[in-house]
Amino acid sequence: MADVDKSLPNVRNSVTVPSDEEQIEVQTKIQESIPSSENSEIIENEDGSVDINFEPGAEAPEAGDQHYSNLAVLLPDSILTPLGSELHGNFTDYKESRREWERSYTKGLDLLGFQFEQRTQPFQGASGATHPVLAEAVTQFQAQAYKELLPADGPIRTQILGKPTPEKEDQATRVTNFMNYEIMNVMKEYEPEFDSMLFYLPLAGSTFKKVYYDDLLGRAVSKFIPADDLVVPYSATSLEDAEAICHVLKISENDLRKQQVGGFYRDIELHAPSSEESEIKKKERELEGIRATGYQKNDSMFTLIECHVDLDLEGFEDRGEDGMPTGIKLPYIVTIDTSSRQVLSIRRNYKVDDPKKKKTQYFVHFKFLPGLGFYGFGLIHMIGGLTRAATSALRQLIDAGT
Repeated sequence: MADVDKSLPNVRNSVTVPSDEEQIEVQTKIQESIPSSENSEIIENEDGSVDINFEPGAEAPEAGDQHYSNLAVLLPDSILTPLGSELHGNFTDYKESRREWERSYTKGLDLLGFQFEQRTQPFQGASGATHPVLAEAVTQFQAQAYKELLPADGPIRTQILGKPTPEKEDQATRVTNFMNYEIMNVMKEYEPEFDSMLFYLPLAGSTFKKVYYDDLLGRAVSKFIPADDLVVPYSATSLEDAEAICHVLKISENDLRKQQVGGFYRDIELHAPSSEESEIKKKERELEGIRATGYQKNDSMFTLIECHVDLDLEGFEDRGEDGMPTGIKLPYIVTIDTSSRQVLSIRRNYKVDDPKKKKTQYFVHFKFLPGLGFYGFGLIHMIGGLTRAATSALRQLIDAGT
């Protein structure tokens, strides 16, 4: 065996421990290499590592924030793609089941007489006047309902339950004043959209309001939704027992991009929006005397479908006390793009502390007259035949005089 050179130092025993001044110098260099921030906080661990917190005052996200987060960003395409196709197919079936309702409503809009018909039969210049019985009935209902439902001092009234006391009466007065101020002053869209709803209601027989909290505006919002923009299954009799509620949304490309960048929708590339409109929308534009031309045709709005449905999502199943999936479907709000059928967002539709996971209802159904099914009856259904008969008699009298 060769002799070991005694002059070589023992490496294991020759490690030099840095002095306190050298340790301070190393820590200073580490801090200087970190991006400067006045609010940064450096915590030294026992193993020598360092934790850096650039926002020491920021709170961790609460459970409620995670509860309402977009689950679509966590699910793979193998789940999202068939889900989007299935929901879009269901929406198409629901809409097809009420085609006769849409056709009768579209034809009934002609009875308002907003457009004068140029007739050539039975002779050139024959009368094209429409009897105003339907338009007059709709206008009278709107005027009277507006006066009753939106009085000058506000629409809110309070009722004291139990024995009235001075404290309860003062509280009721405060609640009335606050709610009237919120609705008539803070919620700028409430009055004009309620006025528009009172015109649609006697015509279609059903209209809807969507009441929710808007994070961007920082307040409650009450939006008017025409009946043709809210679709339910054929078997539904009310909003409470409907297994699905599909709300059709129109959004511009710029607003959609804002929602994607803000994290509300998935940041994915979508197909060019289609310029197709429903027959009801086309008839309404025709009565208004407007049509899309040139640039407006190319700058179409994106059409989204917000589906309020019950789903058993893989990875987010309902679990019992034993931790095993129960197979019970939970309420979600799924938003899909109609052109590409891609899922933009999936959010839970029940409160975070609700043990029963009851669906949150955002829609309110207004009926002019109770119908035989989900939709109510309007003046088009009740006096539409009378309006046609009166119009025919009026035209025959004028033509005979001519």
